[in-house]
Amino acid sequence: MFNEVYDVIVVGAGHAGSEAAAAAANMGSKTLLVTMNLQNIAQMSCNPAMGGIAKGQIVREIDALGGYSGIVSDTSAIQFKMLNKSKGPAMWSPRVQSDRMRFAEDWRLLLERTPNLDFYQEMVAGLLIKNGKVAGVKTSLGIEIKSKSVVLTNGTFLNGLIHIGDKSFGGGRAGEKAATGITEQLVGLGFDSGRMKTGTPPRVDGRSLDYSKMVEQPGDDKPEKFSYLDITKPLKKQRSCHMTYTSELVHDLLREGFDRSPMFNGRIKSLGPRYCPSIEDKINRFADKDRHQLFVEPEGWNTVEVYVNGFSTSLPEDVQFKALRSVVGFEQVKFFRPGYAIEYDYFPPTQLKHTLETKLIEGLYFAGQINGTTGYEEAASQGLMAGINASLKVQEKDSFILKRDEAYIGVLIDDLITKGTEEPYRMFTSRAEYRTLLRQDNADLRLTPKGFEIGLASEKRLRRMEQKHNDAEKFVEFFAATSVKPEDVNPILESKESSLIKQSDKIFKIFSRPNVTIDDMRKLQVVEEYIEENNLDDEVIEQAEIQVKYSGYISKEKNNADKLTRLEYVKIPDNFDYSQIKSMSFEAREKLKKIKPVTVSQASRISGVSPNDISVLLVYMGR
Repeated sequence: MFNEVYDVIVVGAGHAGSEAAAAAANMGSKTLLVTMNLQNIAQMSCNPAMGGIAKGQIVREIDALGGYSGIVSDTSAIQFKMLNKSKGPAMWSPRVQSDRMRFAEDWRLLLERTPNLDFYQEMVAGLLIKNGKVAGVKTSLGIEIKSKSVVLTNGTFLNGLIHIGDKSFGGGRAGEKAATGITEQLVGLGFDSGRMKTGTPPRVDGRSLDYSKMVEQPGDDKPEKFSYLDITKPLKKQRSCHMTYTSELVHDLLREGFDRSPMFNGRIKSLGPRYCPSIEDKINRFADKDRHQLFVEPEGWNTVEVYVNGFSTSLPEDVQFKALRSVVGFEQVKFFRPGYAIEYDYFPPTQLKHTLETKLIEGLYFAGQINGTTGYEEAASQGLMAGINASLKVQEKDSFILKRDEAYIGVLIDDLITKGTEEPYRMFTSRAEYRTLLRQDNADLRLTPKGFEIGLASEKRLRRMEQKHNDAEKFVEFFAATSVKPEDVNPILESKESSLIKQSDKIFKIFSRPNVTIDDMRKLQVVEEYIEENNLDDEVIEQAEIQVKYSGYISKEKNNADKLTRLEYVKIPDNFDYSQIKSMSFEAREKLKKIKPVTVSQASRISGVSPNDISVLLVYMGR
């Protein structure tokens, strides 16, 4: 091992590192995954769940490209929910509650079965750099391991500092030491670094809770799954979550500890996730609210450990315990461990290219929380893309970049490297301007051909996607070509309080009505016969329904995307001298010089660059 020259070394085995290592190895690159503890591969450091609003779309995109997160989410799921089902399909977001121990085990076993992948347990203390290129890593024991590229996925471990009340101690996660050496070396090489904060709630003993006082939160009646492959199956049984609330009493008890809170006494100076605030932050920011929801989430099928979602905190442990015992259903609660906050180093992502390769050091890639993001899904998608691009670079092939109209992953990476982030970045559907195109149901149609082309998605996966696409297209054509008589369809329309038809009309036109569903259409004998004769599964039927009911919206958004992406093809020459453009604003010149956009479209998305600045740039470029 120590004498080999690896194609790719991945540092860190969280969600980003696991996807990066799997992608690089599956694409034929000799890969080494180095982690401080092999027992904690793909550890769910925070909540035991995958997916959610926009995050579920990302997991399906990872799966469509040939990554592992969707498969593991399915095999370790204890509950499935499709969120936002009452809204349009652009908002539908799959989410699973996971068995934490099974999730990590399934990930490790998948990685161990992956060819071209070696493992090594030790802390990486530095990088080997030669002539501006990465040449490998150096461990804390002084061992040098050579490689052609390195992907850093250090999570919260870089100089990690854990806070509980007035106590602070080094650590990358509860019970694990921090990683040192890398930040100092990178800063010495000219990188900018910063500090961010995240937090986690207490874990409690489920045997000490009174669930009869809480509101049960069951999974979907007809659970679906994440992976497009048929190697995973929807859940047959599920575990319920529960919901309860804080109260004014709970808030008063928590306020008693605010003077000992590292958030309020100045010991924590870094910013935490805006959209996942701690309980003390919620009480402080939303003083008008007399209660907040708490979701009581089981950590697995058989364990009694429970995650208290919504009670993230760094208050002293005695304050946490006293306040939580005043929550309905938690009167006799026993702690497994208190909640805590953690500060860690990150590197502003404007220092990266779209491939996630650093601009300063060739062959060095950053993925995950090191780039200022928060969330398993955001990290995993970056790891996948960094692993893909590191492998392609070593193989001297073209890089792989997803555009904003092609994937949420494309939106995420473009946001990071174009706009940067000063607080932990979390994905939302609102961040994507083309979310009608970027639905969770069509991630395979969008991305599997691309994954197959770069050698990551299997031929089996491609053929399954093509079958789904063809079946759905033919089903839509059937609706457009088949007419239905008034006497057959009017009873259905009457039951939906929809206007009746007076003469035969195409099913497509009737089906396009907002209040008419596929279940209504299946009451027509001709439709049900078509489904049975062609053996159509639920995925194909859902895809056809979306294509019929939202065809106008989809076409309009596609046209808008096509118009705007024309600027993606207007390349800005390397080392373009913005200082010569005197008619451009000073702020725009400074931002453009710092970020060095590759295309005019990317330049237009940089904060501080106005449409007028872009017009000047185009004129100056002779367009």
